[in-house]
Amino acid sequence: MNLSARAGFHPGEVALLRRMPQFRREARLYEQAQGDRFRLDRSLMQPVLGDYRAQAGNARGQYFHQDLWAARRIYAARPSLHVDVGSRIDGFVAHVLTFMPVTVVDIRPLESDVEGLTFRQGDMCRLDGFATDSVPSVSSLHAVEHVGLGRYGDPIDPEGWFKALRELNRIVQPGGTLYIGLPVGRERLVFNSERIFDPRTIVQALADMRLDAFDAVDDVERFVPGANLETFASAEYSCGLFQFTKI
Repeated sequence: MNLSARAGFHPGEVALLRRMPQFRREARLYEQAQGDRFRLDRSLMQPVLGDYRAQAGNARGQYFHQDLWAARRIYAARPSLHVDVGSRIDGFVAHVLTFMPVTVVDIRPLESDVEGLTFRQGDMCRLDGFATDSVPSVSSLHAVEHVGLGRYGDPIDPEGWFKALRELNRIVQPGGTLYIGLPVGRERLVFNSERIFDPRTIVQALADMRLDAFDAVDDVERFVPGANLETFASAEYSCGLFQFTKI
């Protein structure tokens, strides 16, 4: 164990503390150059040391690529109505709201007065508010893998994932589109967090729909267009992106 660890410091914290001299130098430079407005008050200083060498943002990762993938496809299709079930509100749904209204269904409550967002609280396995064959465009991104595990207060149901997929299929109108995003790779359950699916399991569960596209975000968070189902069946933890059409 090194001395910093013995003293109770994490190595990352030590690296940040090494930037304190730069912070102090820049504070002195600011004091010397300042005018009458926004004067430096040493009692209000708040060292933010992790941003000196930080990147501009994060343009990678499963959610980044997945949300962008689905939003671009819906933008290109411009359906008359889009319903999302369980996806991330501050990511994918926000993207779609920039160009069209979205009806959102989630088992958890949501308080929102955002223009264009209609919310219905409900169970993904029982979308009773939607008639069979009624919705032209439906999405569910990083949600199906959780159904039936109790993580979000939903009933325990080992077949919840299958029931959810079949219910999503039920409400899509003939010729309509279903967008699915979920973890793919070596098939397994991580209770009560999620399931990781062999991507062929999803295709089999929706065998009465036509698979129009399968893309993926691989284990090192790179977007892979035109991905191979078999290849991603042996992934460790990737994201499968499926576009189906109801025949």
